Amino acid sequence: MNSKENEISCIEQPKTLNSIEIMAPTGNFECLMAAVQGGADSVYFGVENLNMRSRSANNFKTGQLAEIAQICKSSGVKSYLTLNVVMYNDDLDDMRKIIEKAKETGIDAVIASDQAVINFARRCGVEVHISTQLNISNIEALEFYAQYADVVVLARELNLKQVAEIHRQICERQIKGPGGKPVKLEMFAHGALCMSISGKCYLSLHEYNFSANRGTCLQTCRRAYTVTDRETGAQLEIDNEYIMSPKDLCTIGFLDEMIDAGVSVLKIEGRARSAEYVKTVCRYYSEAVKSIAEGTYSKQKIDEWMRRLGNVFNRGFWNGYYLGQRLGEWSRAYGNQSHKRKVYVAKCTNFFGNIGVAEFLIEADVLSLGDEVIITGATTGAVEQTIEEIRVDLKPVEKAEKGAYCSVHTVEKVRRGDRLYKVITQH
Repeated sequence: MNSKENEISCIEQPKTLNSIEIMAPTGNFECLMAAVQGGADSVYFGVENLNMRSRSANNFKTGQLAEIAQICKSSGVKSYLTLNVVMYNDDLDDMRKIIEKAKETGIDAVIASDQAVINFARRCGVEVHISTQLNISNIEALEFYAQYADVVVLARELNLKQVAEIHRQICERQIKGPGGKPVKLEMFAHGALCMSISGKCYLSLHEYNFSANRGTCLQTCRRAYTVTDRETGAQLEIDNEYIMSPKDLCTIGFLDEMIDAGVSVLKIEGRARSAEYVKTVCRYYSEAVKSIAEGTYSKQKIDEWMRRLGNVFNRGFWNGYYLGQRLGEWSRAYGNQSHKRKVYVAKCTNFFGNIGVAEFLIEADVLSLGDEVIITGATTGAVEQTIEEIRVDLKPVEKAEKGAYCSVHTVEKVRRGDRLYKVITQH
């Protein structure tokens, strides 16, 4: 293939359906299974304490890497291990052991920002993806790291014109990673943003000695603050906004522009969020990518996707920096602003597969006919349905009270120990 054909192939590659990768966050096995159910093409996760969500997410253990790799391979999903914290000398032995185990168990790649991790992974023959913590913002920096990495997460502060120009020059210069293919561009598509440059925040470290760059952020920025005039003592609460807590990123309304700019890996943030969040976001971004490929992407569909995305955890939505919008889209409340919330109700005590019926012990709240519920578990993932029939002592009832054992039909297989939550719409 000649140089011109190489260039055309590189430019057109991200516009095909099969080349766009939906990358899902997984903080536990529930979220891993939910990602598979939602149609994710890849998942990323941390083990032990050497990742950027070591405090906020239920991280996996090194000994679970084989099980993760097996689940992913059997589901046709790629597995990416995050080792993206600042590394100290005392961390290096643990880092090497984790990478060696990742290699042994067949994990597909390591996401890294520290050169010690990058070098060791390459020596072991493990594929490397460059984390956003390296803040790559230009073609020269990308070309340097391409000698180590097949995928690069660009700085979160770039707009789409800048991303498109970097992609154009990747094609023009024929910049390839160690795998021999053009370097892929990965960008955040949905989820939390923070006020710092590509995640390099020191606020939590400064205030409480817990470093975000070591995975122990206390999210100090998410709180409400009052500005005090030191001369007069007068206090001002600025527009009732949480002025250091940005809204969540949502790109589903201009996903076609992201793909046209050369982004081929769409990263969903949220390793500390729930299984239904992972499943829902993956589902609708997968639908959007398919719609773009089929030429049916429309405002009507975008509005519906936005409505459904608003039903799971979010701090409100904005476009980030991609469309050239200045910072200033702050949260107006602390925490979740979704249209719906879930309340724990019951635990599964048995499942009868031949008739598709589960038995539940009602532990915390009433379960009623017509309730919208989510059933979650480490193997089950997230099962969503409406309760159409309830039986207590084999007799049909309208509701099951706390302390009762009841049986309900489930739309998918569930398992003993799974938890049932009632979904409540918030007005």
